Amino acid sequence: QVQVVESGGGLVQSGGSLRLSCAVSGDISSIYSVSWYRQVPGQSRGLVARIIKNDNTTYLDSVKGRFTISRDNVKNTVLLQMDNLKPEDTAMYYCHVFARRVEYRGRGTQVTVSS
Repeated sequence: QVQVVESGGGLVQSGGSLRLSCAVSGDISSIYSVSWYRQVPGQSRGLVARIIKNDNTTYLDSVKGRFTISRDNVKNTVLLQMDNLKPEDTAMYYCHVFARRVEYRGRGTQVTVSS
């Protein structure tokens, strides 16, 4: 079992920065990947960034060069540093953890970017 809790969302002006945190607990050694997804009401959830066990990363094209995903192994968290935020980044952001063929999800954290 893995528990996932997101934090760090908020309201920021266009061009600003936020850092989201995904705190993971439980069977941490079994984790293969941690991903950030986002969802706008009425739309499907989409992948924003992913980091896998060998530290390879994947990004949505529209966030490349602005967002950075990283791991803090001491604190058992995965961070999503979001810079130069745009209004179109406004969404609920969710952390998904894949471990032992099971996907675990948190409840999300809201990011709102004003123009």
